[in-house]
Amino acid sequence: MSSIPAPPSPWPTSSDAAAAVSTQPNALVDFQPVPRRGRHDGWTVARQRIFIAALADSGSVTHAGAQAGKSTVSAYQLRRARNADSFAAAWQAALDQGVRRLEDIAMERAIHGVEVPVYSYGKLVGTRRVYNDRLLMFLLRCRAPDRFTPLSPAHASRKTRTPDPNSGPGSPAAIAAVERVLEEIRRRRALTGT
Repeated sequence: MSSIPAPPSPWPTSSDAAAAVSTQPNALVDFQPVPRRGRHDGWTVARQRIFIAALADSGSVTHAGAQAGKSTVSAYQLRRARNADSFAAAWQAALDQGVRRLEDIAMERAIHGVEVPVYSYGKLVGTRRVYNDRLLMFLLRCRAPDRFTPLSPAHASRKTRTPDPNSGPGSPAAIAAVERVLEEIRRRRALTGT
């Protein structure tokens, strides 16, 4: 068991977001900012670009708003504003990039596990690595559905079996067996008079 190092923050800082504006793909950087009246505390062009960059990094509107120094409510209002089509498209592209980042984080956790603390008598004594097989199965089904879903070719033989018309509840043999049982019940009732 190892000691616990301080975990790195999964969220970029505002300086990271500002620096990332110049390194983002064109769909995120080349949007037309929403024209706003000049206010020092409003949605300036720089704040809009920081917001989109932070949204692409984190996938979280709340976090991106905090990085830009604006509220989540005002971010949604800006997206609904007149002439905000380009900003809304950049927002969607940033969310798509953020989701891909979350997929990568989930895959990393599924493959390498997560360190969890181990306590003994209330004191931290070390860590152990925990793996999440359900997460791994989910990711395999999503990323390679042709090989890991119940409808994959490996499982198709079970799904595509044609039923035998001479077996099952509606088959002639089953109906005949039920009729024999009913006839026996009728015969016994006749003997006992019930």
